[in-house]
Amino acid sequence: MNKRVLITGAAGFLGSHLSDRFLKEGYEVIGMDNLITGSMDNIAHLMPREDFTFYHHDVSKFVHVAGELDYILHFASPASPIDYLKMPIQTLKVGSLGTHNLLGLAKAKNARMLIASTSEVYGDPLVHPQTEDYWGNVNPVGPRGVYDEAKRFQEAMTMAYHTFHGLETRIVRIFNTYGPRMRVDDGRVLPAFISQAIRGEGLTVFGDGSQTRSFCYVDDLVEGIYRLLLSDFAQPVNIGNGDEITIMDFAREILALVGNDKAYLDHRPLPVDDPKKRRPNTDLAKKVLDWQPTISRAEGLAKTLPYFLDKVK
Repeated sequence: MNKRVLITGAAGFLGSHLSDRFLKEGYEVIGMDNLITGSMDNIAHLMPREDFTFYHHDVSKFVHVAGELDYILHFASPASPIDYLKMPIQTLKVGSLGTHNLLGLAKAKNARMLIASTSEVYGDPLVHPQTEDYWGNVNPVGPRGVYDEAKRFQEAMTMAYHTFHGLETRIVRIFNTYGPRMRVDDGRVLPAFISQAIRGEGLTVFGDGSQTRSFCYVDDLVEGIYRLLLSDFAQPVNIGNGDEITIMDFAREILALVGNDKAYLDHRPLPVDDPKKRRPNTDLAKKVLDWQPTISRAEGLAKTLPYFLDKVK
């Protein structure tokens, strides 16, 4: 009998790619999403399959899945500033109530659970690059706090179930990830830049553009998550690409990639609590998972651009 995995946020960017991977590996996948940011377009190709089942459900409410479960991957959450500033309560609830509900389900089913945490738990970091033992510099009452603290609470709740109940749990801290199926209007820098460049609009650069980000292609991330789930390591693990770039240089890369000579740079004030630097230290992932990214930014952007050319109007 095939092993069964529940993936929450399955109609989202990462959830849909994870669904693809687990189906490819021979698992039966149960997808769950309330579609406030996810899209059925991302999983339309999976709906006819007998080994894929989809439930339209909000995991902040009681979660029931019939039959045995081997694994739960909790990826349900608004994940970009434009989303969690618009939906602060839902963001907090999915990280707290949703996580609690799913940990309860994992305990009842004796299933291993992996949660999607984030580099945002480090806040605007005072340590660079960020290692898993850094506790972060987070403003809990700032506009980004609803996401940062939801994820920090999620980690704490997950570790409590691991230590108190002996539940098998895994925690992945995800750094900036990109690829096909991103929402073109989700407000994050990569989809914003590519969409604006395709339309010939100004690329919105906040501040002077000296802040940095490090972008990981989605296939590399999925591989790291898959290895972490099947490992015996319960502490948080960074998964990301350490190739750091300033936002200004990244904007120039996107302009060259798209080649629309009408596009230009449009400077705006820096948002409150926007991290000035972001780069993962992935030594731990290399040590315990034998994982490191293999897809360069140039290769990943070349794989991503056709998707945006098709979607951006």
